[in-house]
Amino acid sequence: MKWILVALLSVVAFGGLFFSARPFKAMDTTGTPKVSHIPAQLLLTGSSTVAPLAAEIGKKFEKEHPGIRVDVQTGGSSRGIADTRRGLSDIGMVSRPLHEDEADLFAFTIAQDGISMILHKDNPIERLSRTDVGNIYTGRLTNWKALGGRDAPIIVVNKAEGRSTLELFTAFLKISNRDIQADVVIGDNAQGIKTVAGNVNAIGYVSVGAAKYEAAVGIRIKPIPISETVTTIKTSHQQNFLLARPLNLVTKIPPEGMVSAFIDFARSSRMIPIIEEQQFVPVTK
Repeated sequence: MKWILVALLSVVAFGGLFFSARPFKAMDTTGTPKVSHIPAQLLLTGSSTVAPLAAEIGKKFEKEHPGIRVDVQTGGSSRGIADTRRGLSDIGMVSRPLHEDEADLFAFTIAQDGISMILHKDNPIERLSRTDVGNIYTGRLTNWKALGGRDAPIIVVNKAEGRSTLELFTAFLKISNRDIQADVVIGDNAQGIKTVAGNVNAIGYVSVGAAKYEAAVGIRIKPIPISETVTTIKTSHQQNFLLARPLNLVTKIPPEGMVSAFIDFARSSRMIPIIEEQQFVPVTK
């Protein structure tokens, strides 16, 4: 009997350790469910463009909702869609409109952004046309000298599959990803900015908000205007968009509970200073 009692106590102890890492509900003396002292978590996954903004909003949300932890993970808009559909995240982050085959999801726009070409700060080129960009990315132009720059090879930086920035960029140029002759393939905006900042002959494309923010804090890149734009957002401080795009929070079902509270918080006028600080455009309601 003694060894059975010891074994049972061990199982109970182990179970307590296992479940102590997860949020759970207990009953008070009236039989009403109550939340334990263990923090609950909201998990957001997806777009690397939305992630820094969502993380800043998350910090504010945590301060006003003690016991709630907001975890933000990147991986691209495709991950945001997939994780949301599979129930692996509470909220997906998607930096583009939803496709027709994604109509089963619910999207909530928290800001507007665009795509900008970026060059190293020391590159003398100050403007490119859409034709120039298309020729560079399809390998028709391979030396900066042809565009009035240095006699140096152009290092083409492209986004990896699954990134909404790549999808919008190729649609803008009316090419497919197979047409692109890339020297470097990167994932998120931070990788693209780091790559171009580290190579004076490189060219890339990232979120306008990310490009302008990093340039403003001294990173050695510069956003490059494109002479032919297809869609612009009419603001005084952002005119270099290739095209405008919404930054969305996406859910599998209509938001409720803490998910709904977070989305409402992110879309409130109180978040406008954070949105503008990151060089995005607030949504006009």
